[in-house]
Amino acid sequence: MVTKKSLSSKQIEILLELLKNRFEKNIHRHKEIDWSDVQAKLISSPEKLWSLQEMENTGGEPDVVADDQRKDEYLFVDCSPETPKGRRSLCYDREALESRKDHPPKNSAIDVAIEMGVELLTEEQYHQLQKLGEFDLKTSSWLATPDEIRQLDGAIFADRRYGRVFIYHNGAQSYYAARGFRCCLRV
Repeated sequence: MVTKKSLSSKQIEILLELLKNRFEKNIHRHKEIDWSDVQAKLISSPEKLWSLQEMENTGGEPDVVADDQRKDEYLFVDCSPETPKGRRSLCYDREALESRKDHPPKNSAIDVAIEMGVELLTEEQYHQLQKLGEFDLKTSSWLATPDEIRQLDGAIFADRRYGRVFIYHNGAQSYYAARGFRCCLRV
């Protein structure tokens, strides 16, 4: 099934207004970034707007958290307090999903991210996000896993407990109702 990966002009208008309001309410996440510059980049990237809408639809509450001036990109990240509800109960990737014989989940974090046009957060990005607030106090999020761990059938995830950020490991085929994934989008 092929999905149309574009938004109508009305959907774009609504999404931009929502993102602008979130941006203005959370200035601490992007003190030196001007919304008009972000908006101009978004308007010139309709496929990125579609991905941001998917982040929003699944409960991610995306917001700008960084400005990569070297690459001329803004980084949008899921800023929902807990891992997005619409992206939970997923194993790590397709290989893990296919290896699970009993009670497989509906999908994998990597496959959903690819469908959405986004990437899972890295360990570094997750730590940076946690400097902007307290996230995943009751849930956890799969992270982009280094190849050497994945080759051993593992994957990594993170959360915040006891006032600190923890990075853990688990079998990539595992899935839990309270584990999902946070993602990022470069615009």
